[in-house]
This record gives sequence, structure tokens and C-alpha cells, in this order.
Amino acid sequence: MPFTVKDFQGLLRLLERQPQWKDALRASLLGEEFLELPSLVRSLVQAQRATQRELRALAEAHRQTQQELQALAEAQARTEQQLQVLTGAQARTDQTVQDLARQVQALTEAQARTDKTVQDLARQLQALAEAQARVERQVQALTEAQARTERQVQALTEAQARTERQVQALTEAQARTEQQVQALTEAQARTEQQLQALTEAQKRTEQVVRELVKTVGALKGENLERRYRERAASYFQRVLRRIRVLDHQQLGLLLDDAVDQGRITPDERAQVLEADVVVAGLADGREVYLLAEVSGTITAHDVRRARARAAALEKATGCPVLPAVAGEHLSDDRETQQEAVAVWRVLDGRVEPPSKTPPP
Repeated sequence: MPFTVKDFQGLLRLLERQPQWKDALRASLLGEEFLELPSLVRSLVQAQRATQRELRALAEAHRQTQQELQALAEAQARTEQQLQVLTGAQARTDQTVQDLARQVQALTEAQARTDKTVQDLARQLQALAEAQARVERQVQALTEAQARTERQVQALTEAQARTERQVQALTEAQARTEQQVQALTEAQARTEQQLQALTEAQKRTEQVVRELVKTVGALKGENLERRYRERAASYFQRVLRRIRVLDHQQLGLLLDDAVDQGRITPDERAQVLEADVVVAGLADGREVYLLAEVSGTITAHDVRRARARAAALEKATGCPVLPAVAGEHLSDDRETQQEAVAVWRVLDGRVEPPSKTPPP
């Protein structure tokens, strides 16, 4: 879970109530070296004051350098003031570190530069103590060192100002980011709701289309069957002569007689009654029947059903029954192409007789 600004503010309030936790957090974030900075600065101030006392003693011994030492004392006073300002800035930096931990790295680098400055001052003071005899040259060296110190203090002040500006910019950017995340979350929720509504509408549309396809297919099949029954004499004229269509009632009576005489079973009767077209006629001068299964696209299932129903009708009548399929075209699959050669095929006005070698 991300650590938000609200969580960070709660942590700050908790640290204000527990000062020992604040010190522990500062020690963990900044390291012991950074915490020792105030002590080092105080040591530097004490050393500087000792140096002033030594310089005043040296001024009494070397009155000819009184003016240079006086200038040095004034410069040192400015240094103490700047160090005091730096100490106050350091306190603000501690507070800034508590507000935003991501600036710890930048402050650590600043601490490294401060340590270097302190080390430079310590070496300079040591050199002054060891070279009191060469005070004139040391005064010049201290003046140059003071200039460098002022530049470093100025650099530290500018760095502190930049750090505060960066912290402010980061805080504002974080607030903007949280607003954008909230807006994106709300937009995502709306999008998901819209997708859900579209999905449900799509399912309803698909269901309606499936029902329409079934309805259209059923109507098309019924219309095709009716056309083959009404125009049987035309469609099957190359197969039979003197064609007579057996309506459902006539076929039922015929099959009832066959069931009563034990030639077929009631299941076979029901199967034949489901045939699409049944006609009677003459072929080679004898009475025969033709049973046809009608479909827009004829499949192997239609072929097998026509053969099975024709066999049952042949048992019921004792007369030859020609199995046939009728429709627009045969399915392209291999199974249909192989089995269709065993029956008569009436395809879009074309009549094709069965093969002499029926498939197994």
C-alpha cells in the first residue's frame, strides 16, 4: 500500500507527542555523523574563541599587527554570525527532513560538504597555533580561508533555499498526482459500468439474433418442404410417373394398418410420419413409393434419416421405396459427399440417381 501525504502527516503528529521517537528517527535517517554536527560547530566556536584570546595576547606581543588582527577579529565575528545563521538553517533542515524523507540524500551530501569545511577550518586553526611566529603570513592565509568560508556558507544557504523550493514543488506535485489518480479511478469505474451495460446489451442482442436465425431457418425449412410437396409432380417427374402425394392423414392410416398387421413397430410408424415428403407413383410399370428429406443444405444426417425412414415405409407397404434428399445443395463435407450417392438427389431442379454401389 503506498505511503500517502496523510500517513506522513499522521507520523509527524505522533513524533511531536513522542520526542524520544523523533530523536531515534533523526538518528536513523541522518546518521550519527550528521547528529554530531551541532557538537562540532560548538567545538569550532569554542576553538575560535580560544584563538581570539590567543590573538589578543599575540596582539599585545606584536602591536605592529594590531590592525590586521582587528580585521581578522571582525571577520571572525561575521563568521560566527554566519555560523549561527547556518545553525538556524540546520534546524529548519531537520524539520524539512521530518516533512519529506526523500530529501535525506541531498542533506547527507550537504553534511559531507560541511564536514569538509569544518576539517579545513580545524587545519587552519592548527596551522595558526603552530605558526604564531609567522603571524603576518598566517593572517593572510586566514583572510583567504575566511573568503572561502564565506563562499561555502553562501553556497550552503543557496542550497538550502533550493532544497526548500524542491520540497514545496514535490508537495504540490504529490497533491496534483493524488487528484489525477482520484479522477482516473472514477473514470475507470464509469468505464467498467459502461462496459458491463454494453456486455449485457450484446448478450441480449446475440440471444435475439439466435432466436431470429432459428425462426428464419424454421420458416425457410417449412416453406421448402411445402414447395416440394405442392410441386412434387414437377420435382420428381424424372423419378416417377403418375405421382400422388400422400398427405399426413393418408400416410398415418397406411402406417396404422401396417402396425396392426405387425409389419412395423409403433416407433417405426412415428419415424416415418416425420418424413418431409412421401409420394406414390409408377417406375418401370410398377407401384413404388418415394420418401424424401428436404433441407436447404443437405447433410449426411439427412441422407441417413431418408434411408432409415424409407426402409421402415418399405416394410409397412411391401412395395419398393426410393429414399431421396431434396434441397438447394449438398454439404461440402466428405461424409455427406460419400453417403449421398446411395439415394436419389433432387438439387435445385437437378435429379441425380443413386450409385449402383452404395457406401457401407
